[in-house]
Amino acid sequence: MELTITQPDDWHLHLRDGDLLQAVVPHSASNFRRAIVMPNLKPPVTTTAAAITYRESIMKALPHGSSFDPLMTLYLTDKTQPDEIKLARESGVVYAVKLYPAGATTNSQDGVTDLFGKCLPVLEEMVKQNMPLLVHGEVTDPSVDVFDREKIFIETVLQPLIQRFPQLKVVMEHITTMDAVKFVESCKEGSVGATVTPQHLLLNRNALFQGGLQPHNYCLPVLKREIHRQAIVKAVTSGSKKFFLGTDSAPHERSKKESSCGCAGIYSAPIALSLYAKVFDEAGALDKLEAFTSFNGPDFYGLPRNSSKITLKKCPWKVPEVFSFSFGEIIPMFAGETLQWQPFFN
Repeated sequence: MELTITQPDDWHLHLRDGDLLQAVVPHSASNFRRAIVMPNLKPPVTTTAAAITYRESIMKALPHGSSFDPLMTLYLTDKTQPDEIKLARESGVVYAVKLYPAGATTNSQDGVTDLFGKCLPVLEEMVKQNMPLLVHGEVTDPSVDVFDREKIFIETVLQPLIQRFPQLKVVMEHITTMDAVKFVESCKEGSVGATVTPQHLLLNRNALFQGGLQPHNYCLPVLKREIHRQAIVKAVTSGSKKFFLGTDSAPHERSKKESSCGCAGIYSAPIALSLYAKVFDEAGALDKLEAFTSFNGPDFYGLPRNSSKITLKKCPWKVPEVFSFSFGEIIPMFAGETLQWQPFFN
């Protein structure tokens, strides 16, 4: 059995920099035509000039002949100025601005501490420039339970934000709860969308603890209950245009995952298309896969759909146990497991 679809894009990707960038960018470039590249480097990508420099380093790391197009983002801080948004739009390489609440995830310590108190002029300029805001949707208040942080963020930040800026395009990144599904579905089509990862479609929080602590299943936002996973699967396989592919593929060297204080992030780029196909196949919704992987994202961003095609074939294959590099190892999602679908490029 095989299925030919328009080549997908990845609307939420971490490529890192340095040795990690060199190691992982070929995996994304071989599967996706474009990707929205996250800006949470050290130091973060807070200016258009830095985004242009980062893009140049990505292009240099691409395999020869690759047509992969990295779509850059800026890291929003309390000090970001409206003029920077104008520069970003004029650059032709920056496509969105990322909101990390300070301390929410990897390298987010420079993030926003007071969105409504310090970022209103920037948000107003983003509306003028039609620049989307990409949101890591979790509060960072230590008194809020880690499993409730997305729900509370929607209530205390996202809903007030949409009410105050109804013309602002917002992507709620890597949604993990039925609360997020309901919120996105309640919003006007084309104004609020959501990316969805393979892990939040395939795993629930039991995957963190089965047979011992599983550091390679640890990500932020953290995996949730089974009822939330089922709600997300139902949403993405429904045919709704509001949900689109965003792997949140986030590589870390093995020793930084398997440590006393392990890093958050799941590396899925090499196998993501196989995993999404698995989800839609098991839901009996393969006819809805292409819209989710290849149409809804570019349509939301106002970009053309890709003309290139890929073919997914049902032929069992084993995920590598590990990817080895000169600097160390990266363990992929579903390492060593057998998957049924495999992409081939036309």
